[in-house]
Amino acid sequence: MNLFNVYPIYDIEPVQAQGSWLWDSKGEKYLDLYGGHAVISVGHCHPHYVEKMTEQLRRINFYSNSVRIPLQDELAQKLGDLAGYPDYTLFLCNSGAEANENAIKLASFYNGGSKIVAFTKSFHGRTAGAVAMTDNPSIVAPVNYNKHVTFLPFNDAEAVRQHDMTDVCAIIVEGIQGVGGIQVASEEFLRAIRQKCDESNATFILDSVQCGYGRSGKFFSNQHYTDLHADLYTTAKGMGNGFPIAGVLISPKFQAKYGMLGTTFGGNHLACAAGIAVLDIMKDENLMANAVEIGDYLMKGIAEIGGYKELRGRGLMIGIEYDFAIEDLRNKLLFDYKLFTGVAGKNTIRLLPSLALKKEEADLFLEALSKEVRVLA
Repeated sequence: MNLFNVYPIYDIEPVQAQGSWLWDSKGEKYLDLYGGHAVISVGHCHPHYVEKMTEQLRRINFYSNSVRIPLQDELAQKLGDLAGYPDYTLFLCNSGAEANENAIKLASFYNGGSKIVAFTKSFHGRTAGAVAMTDNPSIVAPVNYNKHVTFLPFNDAEAVRQHDMTDVCAIIVEGIQGVGGIQVASEEFLRAIRQKCDESNATFILDSVQCGYGRSGKFFSNQHYTDLHADLYTTAKGMGNGFPIAGVLISPKFQAKYGMLGTTFGGNHLACAAGIAVLDIMKDENLMANAVEIGDYLMKGIAEIGGYKELRGRGLMIGIEYDFAIEDLRNKLLFDYKLFTGVAGKNTIRLLPSLALKKEEADLFLEALSKEVRVLA
């Protein structure tokens, strides 16, 4: 049997990793500024992470949600405290798409609505409900019904204010769009969503799968704005530093009942051990502050280099848009300078490194970018 060939891949085989570094099967060393789509939050193979995962594997790695798993309570407590939402509750699952699916179910259960408002350039996942809210027709199959979803222009507060909310259960938005090109949601835009949901009894869902978990310098990107909160926060990616785990943070206005939501693997022992280790490292090493410091350093350095059309982002979620296709630039960074970066569309370089990225590591990227931009100019 062969693999179903849906991924365009580079001929690179990472076999070892530490911190922000990767080594391939040929012994080449790479600086990882992408973290496998924002997944590596605290660094590859962090000693505390490895220790806690190893300890848990020696005890018990899995049982379903039919028995007590105290690790779930520990994870929820630590997450609530570090995120600043101790009064919210937590539903654990396995991926960002699954988190968004469950968030939408909660919203529909809450007010009985069957319609959803999403936004242009959005990406919320590839499963049936999540892909219906994703603004990319090429990955929406005929079976993925999406007539119940209205796409409004991203960052258009007036479009939100004017929208008819009849039968709408939720407005879902990424605090910072990732696949959409590192587009930062403005304060006016998010406040318009909050107000519209309050007026219509709809649910405000902040998809924080990529932009959350400290990446912007705050635990959630909305926290850059005073007293502005969502009803549901979805998380995944950096939550487990590579181990599959996701969650929905749920405001107190939602009431749980048996069977309302469910999952086989969500919140298993090993996933919780990964999640707890990540939160411990984030807190002990003050990684959100580091995301601010190194993110600002990178943004300033990129701005000084210039040559771009637009520079966007917050913390260690950065998009550099050029007025030319960046495939060649990305390949030069990867093969000539051994720097992993990401892309969004055809014109934007996307940086999503570990929150523990160091200044001297950031300098390697800035030096390489400066040389290549001068050549391109």
